[in-house]
Amino acid sequence: MNDIEKQPFQLNYQGNLLAGVDEVGRGPLAGDVVTAAVILDANKPIEGLADSKKLTDKRRQQLALEIREKALCWYVARASVEEIDCYNILQATMMAMVRAVDGLSISPEYVAVDGNRMPPWSYNGETVVKGDDKVAEISAASILAKVCRDGEMVAFDEQYPGYGFAGHKGYGTKQHMQAIEQLGPSPIHRRTFEPVKSMFAATQLSITT
Repeated sequence: MNDIEKQPFQLNYQGNLLAGVDEVGRGPLAGDVVTAAVILDANKPIEGLADSKKLTDKRRQQLALEIREKALCWYVARASVEEIDCYNILQATMMAMVRAVDGLSISPEYVAVDGNRMPPWSYNGETVVKGDDKVAEISAASILAKVCRDGEMVAFDEQYPGYGFAGHKGYGTKQHMQAIEQLGPSPIHRRTFEPVKSMFAATQLSITT
């Protein structure tokens, strides 16, 4: 029995065209916020689906491959660092979720969204707090989104050496804070997030004086 089957939870929908939606990257100081939408195939079950944060990197990679192969459809979307700084992280996340569902090759009958906020769309659906531990489709979405974003941060570690992106994935660790202080913000840092905001302002001031 996998983690999903242990949860005594039931959605207000029992059909076969359920899309699960989740995001990764709301909290980091750098990088895009990435979302995914997944409609699973009831005839091709996937064992071991769970909250992506509770899985090892190796297991996430294995499950992501299986999800891409077995799901009826899936789509990964995002909101850029520029959009996050322009609209704020909540609005950017909602935008990215809309893009993920709109990108599906099959239109869902119902959408289950992790968390407690529903994006502004016309789809029928519901929000599910801690949904990545309760709804298989949301778990699958969380896995795809995390595998995608983590891979991008590893690539950014090579593009912008010294920040440690491969390790902390953009989150505000002590090492990351020290790197920003020493090197200044990189092009993928969110300028509206503290302490990046203050450090970026200080950098701009030093350039103009």
